[in-house]
Amino acid sequence: MDSLSLRNGIGAAALIATALLGGIWYGLPQSAPAMVAGAVVTSQAPAAATITVHVSGQVAAPGLVALPADARLADAIAAAGGATRWASLDAVNLAQPVRDGERLVVPDTRNPASVSAVSPSGSAVIDINSASASELENLDGVGPVLAARIVSYRDSVGGFKTVEDLLDVPGIGEAKLAAIRDDVVVR
Repeated sequence: MDSLSLRNGIGAAALIATALLGGIWYGLPQSAPAMVAGAVVTSQAPAAATITVHVSGQVAAPGLVALPADARLADAIAAAGGATRWASLDAVNLAQPVRDGERLVVPDTRNPASVSAVSPSGSAVIDINSASASELENLDGVGPVLAARIVSYRDSVGGFKTVEDLLDVPGIGEAKLAAIRDDVVVR
């Protein structure tokens, strides 16, 4: 029986040693992958999860809103507090996908003369002969000063005959006109 006890003791010791070594091996940190000389390691940044758009016009809270990258114009309007009671939602494409950095204008039903159609960008087309200065500010690159100049010039000459007449307004050159040409009309 003595040899059986010795054999059991050695077996138990071997089992304990194996368990101990396995535990130590399991607890060791994983080694980093081998680097190849001259190799460049890059990590792919995840695609932008959100975009930012400027929503203006007839929405409850105009301004910048953050949206998922696959958002539509309807999502942008909702993120800006929703449409006001004066919003002309028929003049815009609510299903239009929006892009990062885009400016979106929800037109006013109380001033239908300033909205005649929808531009290729999905924003309302503005009649420069009837639009207010604040409506003109919705045009790309037109701030309060330039909008006031447009209204002042329009009033002094009795209205614009063509969109190209905007070139006579101080501060509007070929580049500015090209930027807003698709978003304006003369009636």
